[in-house]
Amino acid sequence: MSGFLPYGRQTIEDDDIAAVTEALRGDFLTTGPTVEAFETAFAAKVGAQHAIAVSNGTATLHLAMMALGIGEGDVCIAPSVTFLATANCARYVGAEVVFADVDPDSGLMTPDTLAQALGRVGDKRVKAVLPVHLRGDVCDLPALKAMASAAGAALVEDAPHALGSVGTFGGVDHPVGDGAYSSFASFSFHPVKTLATGEGGMLTTNDAELAARARLLRSHGMVRPAGGEPWWYEMPELGFNYRIPDILCALGLSQLAKLDRFVARRWELTALYAERLAQRCPRVKLAQSPAHSNPALHLLTVLIDFEAEGLSRRTVVDSLKSQGIGTQVHYIPVHRQPYYVNRQGLADLPGADAWYARCLTLPLFPAMADGDVERVVDALATILG
Repeated sequence: MSGFLPYGRQTIEDDDIAAVTEALRGDFLTTGPTVEAFETAFAAKVGAQHAIAVSNGTATLHLAMMALGIGEGDVCIAPSVTFLATANCARYVGAEVVFADVDPDSGLMTPDTLAQALGRVGDKRVKAVLPVHLRGDVCDLPALKAMASAAGAALVEDAPHALGSVGTFGGVDHPVGDGAYSSFASFSFHPVKTLATGEGGMLTTNDAELAARARLLRSHGMVRPAGGEPWWYEMPELGFNYRIPDILCALGLSQLAKLDRFVARRWELTALYAERLAQRCPRVKLAQSPAHSNPALHLLTVLIDFEAEGLSRRTVVDSLKSQGIGTQVHYIPVHRQPYYVNRQGLADLPGADAWYARCLTLPLFPAMADGDVERVVDALATILG
C-alpha cells in the first residue's frame, strides 16, 4: 500500500457499495427486513440461536447488562486491559466494577486473574464476568464459565476483536459467539474491526428469553399488547433507541459473505509478520496466543522491552509515523483511568501494567500486501538497531 499505512482499515469493495445502494433504493432505511436478514445470517455464521443487531458495540454491552437484570449493589468483573466500554457498561446500570489483572504476555483474563478479582469482591453480589478476547485471541471459556457460575454470575464475552476466531475446548471447536459458554457474546462493526458496517454491533445468545429482553430494550422498551388498537403501544420499562439502520445491515450482510476470505488473509499476514520479525527483530515478540485459541487476529500486537532497547515507545511510534507507518496502543489499563481511580483507588494489577509498558499494535488488515509487512518490519528493525 502506497502512502500512509494505518494500523487498521476497512475493506470496502464494489459489491459492498452496490449492496448499500440497493438498500437506499428500497422501502426501508431502518427497522426493515435487512436488519433481520443480517441477524439471521450472523447467527448462522457463528453458530448461535439468536442474534440482535444494534447501533454500536457499546450498546450491545449495555443491553446485555440490562437484559441480565444487573443494577445497583451488583458487581461486574472486567479485565483492565480492554476498551473503556467493557467496564463502563456496568456503571451505566449502577453496578460497580472490580478489575481483573491479565496475563502480561497475552493481555487476557485468565482463571488465576479472575480468582484474584473474585477475592477482592468482598460480600457484594457478582452478577457478571466479562472476559475480553483481546486482539482476537480466545480466553479460557470453560474455566471462566465454571468460576463465574460458582460465584452466581453470568459470563458475557466481550468479543469485538474475535469475529472468526475459534476456541478448541475438549477437542471441540467453538466459533466465538456460539454461546456454548456464555449468556451473551458482544461484537462491534467499527471500521477497523474484521467486519465493518461503519458503526454497529451484534449480541448473540442461545437463551430465547434473554434475546427477547434485548430486542425489547433495544427499542425504547415498547410493547404492543395483543388485541390492542393497531396504533397502540405501551412502555412498561425504560429502554433505549439502539436500533441499527437497514443501510448499515446491507453493508454488514455483504461483508459477512467475505468473512472467511478476510480471516484467511489476516492469518497469512500474521504468519508473515511472525517469520519476518523472528529474522529481523528477534527481540520483538508477538503477543502470546493460548494453545486453545485459533484467532482471527483483529490486532497485530507486539511486545517490546522499550527500556532494554534504550528507546521510549513515543520515539518508536514517532519514528514509524515519519516513515508512513501507523501504530496504536491497546490499551491504557482501565483501572488507571481517573474516573475509576477516583471511585475506588488505584488497584495493584502488575500484569496489566507490564502488558501496557511493552505493547504496540502494528498495521494489520486484509488489503495489505506482503510487501507492507516487509516495510513495517524493516522500519522497526532500523529503529531498534
